[in-house]
Amino acid sequence: MERVTRIAAHLLPQERHAQANSIQQQATAAQGLPKVAVLGAAGGIGQPLSMLLKMMPNIGELSLYDVVGTPGVAADVSHMDSKPKVTSHLGPEQLANALYNSHLVIIPAGVPRKPGMTRDDLFNINAGIVKTLCEGIAKYCPKAWVAIISNPVNSTVPIAAEVFKKAGTFNAAKLFGVTKLDVARANAFVGEILEVDPAQVNVPVIGGHAGVTILPLLSQAQPRIHLPDAKAKALMERIQNAGTEVVEAKAGKGSATLSMAYAAAKFAESCLKALQGEPGVIECAYVSSHLTDLPFFASPLRLDQNGIAEFLPIGRMNELESANMAALKKELSGSIKKGVDFANGGQ
Repeated sequence: MERVTRIAAHLLPQERHAQANSIQQQATAAQGLPKVAVLGAAGGIGQPLSMLLKMMPNIGELSLYDVVGTPGVAADVSHMDSKPKVTSHLGPEQLANALYNSHLVIIPAGVPRKPGMTRDDLFNINAGIVKTLCEGIAKYCPKAWVAIISNPVNSTVPIAAEVFKKAGTFNAAKLFGVTKLDVARANAFVGEILEVDPAQVNVPVIGGHAGVTILPLLSQAQPRIHLPDAKAKALMERIQNAGTEVVEAKAGKGSATLSMAYAAAKFAESCLKALQGEPGVIECAYVSSHLTDLPFFASPLRLDQNGIAEFLPIGRMNELESANMAALKKELSGSIKKGVDFANGGQ
């Protein structure tokens, strides 16, 4: 309860650093490995995510931030005999130091879903948290890549974009809503059906990151999967409602924290590979997009050192997918508007 109370009351720290402008500049690759900041490191997703990131040899500094519990998490993961240096930052007054010189900022901060809750039920708390943290990012590491996990992602990413636009730091190529878990679930479920290693399966997932807005393109899966229409529809719905499946299975004691941390770590790994110049990095993510008439949309992307380098074609959809596309647009449009209105003082 203490964590929820302090998160809800989270405010951007007062400007206490006269030299802030002089230290906003990010470290270059020549100065060492990237700094990755996790905002919400002591939460249900943040803790396993921090552990997984500590295992990555291509991270120089792992900066852990939260409003409660950060020292314990940092002490714990710092005992792992792996390369990244761990730094701990507790409370709003230490947000600036957590963010300075970060190359990649990952935001799992906020409260989790509980039985009976939708992602929209989280909006009033999590929207304010994301807005505050992004105001900090705009001040202290404006050139960083930003990966948002905090739900509802369909609304929190537009909130972040509006904050960055107001600050004059918005770069559409570097702002991502993490939808990797939708892809992981689709790959896992298709792998089960085909009785193959899910790591060898690739199902593109487009749209958004909640319910009907999640559109797995099963017709484009590799290897191919052939299902009767009814079974294909059931599989699509299972992927769309997989988060609820976990919430109900945990019976009030959590949400999809472990699988989300895994997916976020995989996404972070791809971002770091691209940042460090590895070619051909492909990921699905929810981003500012021109592929549809919606301003934000999840789709496969090619990443390079500057962020999004290319929007890959969505490809041809079958009848079931086309029908879901029409439904998701209406739902996603409302979620985007809700985020934009919030950021502009509408709530």
